[in-house]
Amino acid sequence: MMWSDTTKVFFLHAIVIGLLLALQFVLPEYHHTSVARVMVLATYAMGYNILFGYTGLLSLGHAMFFGAGMYGVGLTVWWLDFSPLEAFGAGILASLVLALLVGIVALRTTGVSFLIVTMMLAQAGYLAAIYFKDITSMPNSGSGLVISSKLRPLEIGSYQFNLSHPDVRYNIALVVFSVCLLACLLLTRSPIGRILIAIRENESRTLMLGYDTFKYKLLSLVISGVMAGIGGATYALLFSYVGITFLEIQYSIHPLLWTLLGGIGTTIGPLVGSVLMYYLIDISSGLFQSYFFAVGAVLLIVVLWFRQGIVGTIRSKWISWLP
Repeated sequence: MMWSDTTKVFFLHAIVIGLLLALQFVLPEYHHTSVARVMVLATYAMGYNILFGYTGLLSLGHAMFFGAGMYGVGLTVWWLDFSPLEAFGAGILASLVLALLVGIVALRTTGVSFLIVTMMLAQAGYLAAIYFKDITSMPNSGSGLVISSKLRPLEIGSYQFNLSHPDVRYNIALVVFSVCLLACLLLTRSPIGRILIAIRENESRTLMLGYDTFKYKLLSLVISGVMAGIGGATYALLFSYVGITFLEIQYSIHPLLWTLLGGIGTTIGPLVGSVLMYYLIDISSGLFQSYFFAVGAVLLIVVLWFRQGIVGTIRSKWISWLP
């Protein structure tokens, strides 16, 4: 029986989700937390990939969307006593509003100017979090909020789930990741996704064909920002911490690096890049004091052998139907 490329694509994504579901039954409890963190960060990277990989807009300010989702949860739990679901909704709303406002301003520019504007706006958000530290941080602390003491259990119907339990963390991270992965797949294979790719390849020609490229770029930025915000909101809920450090520029560079390593413009590339970077740092830091040299050496080898990222190179050389 010959399967169509569409069937193969959906089957591949079902296998990825199935493997992540099965891993929790064989991994020790410590790795439940680690893999949950990787899935949350991969969700963040998938959001970045929509803007960069599919629309061709290079941003250095995505930490502000991740932080908006994170602080949307943390501040409402800490100051307003929101339930987990209410706080999660607040985090998504915060990232949605911020992405819309940033898009209206930043998309007036292109190329390097867009990159600089997003970086400046993200730095403004970082400085604002420091300036209003009486609100964004715990008393006698300038780094953030630990919300575990005020975070209530997640209530779904008559069931209650303790968000600090490793199994609960793992499965919530899996659900969020799976929904976002399938949403990315459906988006990129939809007419809107094809228009975004057309903008990436040749915006002038896409404009000549009658498409309002500003509208589609704004839509891409909003979707990307909301997905990054979902990652931040999930991180805050599962790990009970909201920190100013997550607004630093390095957290805007991380999703770019994960996406480049896994393969830009691929749906599962951000996951591959996130897994590689997380465990590369985790393992090498336990072996070497100057572990960043080891990380840099491995990354150099990967880049030399896989010039389009791991999944991107596999697609271009061997499996052309990979999304």
